[in-house]
Amino acid sequence: MMPEDEAADVERARAGDLEAFNALVLRHQDAVYSAAYRLLGDSDAAADMTQEALIAAYRKLETYHGGSFRAWLLRIVSNRCLDELRRLKRRRTDSLEGLAPNSDDGAPIPSEAATPEQAAQQNELHRAIQDCINALGADQRTVLVLCDVQGWSYQEIAESTGTNIGTVKSRLARARRAMRACLQASQELLPLEFRLFK
Repeated sequence: MMPEDEAADVERARAGDLEAFNALVLRHQDAVYSAAYRLLGDSDAAADMTQEALIAAYRKLETYHGGSFRAWLLRIVSNRCLDELRRLKRRRTDSLEGLAPNSDDGAPIPSEAATPEQAAQQNELHRAIQDCINALGADQRTVLVLCDVQGWSYQEIAESTGTNIGTVKSRLARARRAMRACLQASQELLPLEFRLFK
């Protein structure tokens, strides 16, 4: 259930109040950007997609019929990212690995409570995880991000990607195996409880 002030902002935004919509954008833009970044693996593309998705959300406010406004926004950005990945797949026959970021632009901002050493380790871990996500094929990356990062159900993923639930489950299983194998190379960055010992 959404907070009362958010529900009020949604109703005012649906009535044409741009200031109310801007309040909603400020509340959810980080989550929208994060979803786009995880799916596309490129900070500039994620920023563009975030902007496009928020503009689309404003234009489609009449299609919002209750429930979690955040989930509604995340569905819009995820669907736009999926469309972009499909477009790139059609245009290019080589791997999407070229979309991997070459800089620290997408690294998360460390908590103010973290020590510099902890922040550096956190950044390295986030970078290692994103590099492993980027190494996945587009189909596996999509189901992994939608399920494990965004929390979508198998049914929602199947509908969004135009596949059946069995395909979603098998892609997700392969993606998780690939992530596990990839992260084994960076075990020293993982907290002790997540390290795989031989």
